[in-house]
Amino acid sequence: MSSYGQNARLTYSEYLKVPELLQLQHEESDPKVHDELQFIVVHQVYELWFKLILHELDAIAAATAGATDEGFRTAARLGRRVVSILHVLVGQIHVLESMRPVDFLAFRSKLNPASGFQSAQFREVEAVLGLKDPALMKRLATDASAAAAVKRFDQPSLPETLYAALRRRGLQVTLPGPERSEAQAQATLAALRTVYEQPDRHSALYELCETLLDIDEQVVLWRRHHVMMVERQIGAKPGTGAGTTGELDGIRYLRTTLDKQALPDLWAVRTVLAG
Repeated sequence: MSSYGQNARLTYSEYLKVPELLQLQHEESDPKVHDELQFIVVHQVYELWFKLILHELDAIAAATAGATDEGFRTAARLGRRVVSILHVLVGQIHVLESMRPVDFLAFRSKLNPASGFQSAQFREVEAVLGLKDPALMKRLATDASAAAAVKRFDQPSLPETLYAALRRRGLQVTLPGPERSEAQAQATLAALRTVYEQPDRHSALYELCETLLDIDEQVVLWRRHHVMMVERQIGAKPGTGAGTTGELDGIRYLRTTLDKQALPDLWAVRTVLAG
């Protein structure tokens, strides 16, 4: 395959901007440390995947907002793509684990004060999923390159879009949060129970809910694999972005994120089924 579309002179390399792409890896170590290139490439690839995930999540939200079966099916189809991407992201963690701790320590000091906490696109993914951390967003507000992530913080999340669509379908649901009463929480689970007890009758909506739950599950798994990888490399040492997360840092902060769920009601509805 040497050309694309109607432009027979457009090559694979030109279409994908391969020469430019391959010039974006710059090691900070001098003399160079062998494993630093791997570290840079893996994280750059993560950022490319985050870009695609955001592209798909926006399309999922748009398809969901119409509250039609056709839209739900489109959203579920695109959601399955996101799930596939997240499987790859989990697998990429093990590439980083191929480093010996001493190999990482050979260039780790060159990363200061850069940190994965500063990944604006991952904060965007979290914001779209409704996992908004005000403290992290406040710190990102000082970074001009994170403007899109900060803007996401004030925009409707995908769970908000889903719940609005559910209400349009006549289901009395209220998004989880400090303002939701116990009565509203019970009503929400009761409404979701009607969908889950009759999945064939509500097939499009059921398929969407389960696909969104798959996304939620894969993000949780990615966090857990990430924590284990970090612990294998640096143990309980502070992260390179010390102070980025306030009092908590490094592995201690990462462990606080392990129980984050974007759609807790979709997990909880299992408990009330056939109860």
